[in-house]
Amino acid sequence: MHDPRPVLRRASRATRLGVRTLCSPAGLRGAGTEVAWVAAHAALYPLGVLAERESATGREQARRFALADLPPAQRGLLMGDIVAAGTPILLVHGLIDNRSIFTLLRRALRRRGFGQVLTLNYSPFTQDVEAAAARLAALVEKTCEATGYERLHVVGHSLGGLVGRYYVQRMGGDERIHTLVTLGSPHNGTFAAHLLPSTLARQLRPGSALLAELAAPAPGCRTRFMSFWSDLDQLVVPKRSARLDHPDLSARNVLLRGVGHLSLPIHGRVVHDIAMLLAHLDEAGATVTAGVTPIGASTSRPPRTGSRLPLESQPGVGAHR
Repeated sequence: MHDPRPVLRRASRATRLGVRTLCSPAGLRGAGTEVAWVAAHAALYPLGVLAERESATGREQARRFALADLPPAQRGLLMGDIVAAGTPILLVHGLIDNRSIFTLLRRALRRRGFGQVLTLNYSPFTQDVEAAAARLAALVEKTCEATGYERLHVVGHSLGGLVGRYYVQRMGGDERIHTLVTLGSPHNGTFAAHLLPSTLARQLRPGSALLAELAAPAPGCRTRFMSFWSDLDQLVVPKRSARLDHPDLSARNVLLRGVGHLSLPIHGRVVHDIAMLLAHLDEAGATVTAGVTPIGASTSRPPRTGSRLPLESQPGVGAHR
């Protein structure tokens, strides 16, 4: 019979640490921000249920806008790296949520010059990470076909980060996803999932079969990763479970102090770091299909065999582990 005492002891230690963090000045400020954003998000939630309107493709946008029509930030990125500015960014929400969680992040990325920021809505009643990943895969293919870009970026909040990671590691998505950013995603599971009896919650528990799949070797994975985790995340227990530590993945982990789970997509440091990361594309973005817009400096390397720059060697990217 399984002895639950070790699990309970770890959960108790994590709870005590969480209480100390919450009582710190940064924790109190973060808790206030979290409460305010929860209220705002609740008001926006009904709007997020609606399907996103079809937008013009990158080629149509390029024909419609001149540099003089753009504000300085957008003009700067477009002049500095037109490929980075035009590369599509897909935002994937978490459990029992919708695209409204990204209202401020999407606006901020557009203000910084990223022209194609799209969102994926999947059912709040989804009970399987693989099913949500299949929905993401379909949107990725549709976006690539519409824009002419062969690779794009994904930002996933909470469960959305695991959905993106499953697509990348288990469904060949590293051929399409150049960069995957995760915000408060339980890469190593969360004890909070024991509070829910659903099938999906069982997949999020430490030691689950799904997490074992993601922990399996992933040699030659072309996607680069950035994982944000917080010492005030009330849904990821223990907090370090939101770190992405995998020997085969090029991952950068960024610790945020005093930021609640739902506040991660609106935090200024998160927005800044995502914008900086996606404005610098590396050799892992080489394309393989003629006639599409490449990401990266070289298009001559075949997939999985080309050299890859470690994240610490990429322009504008430092090590935060």
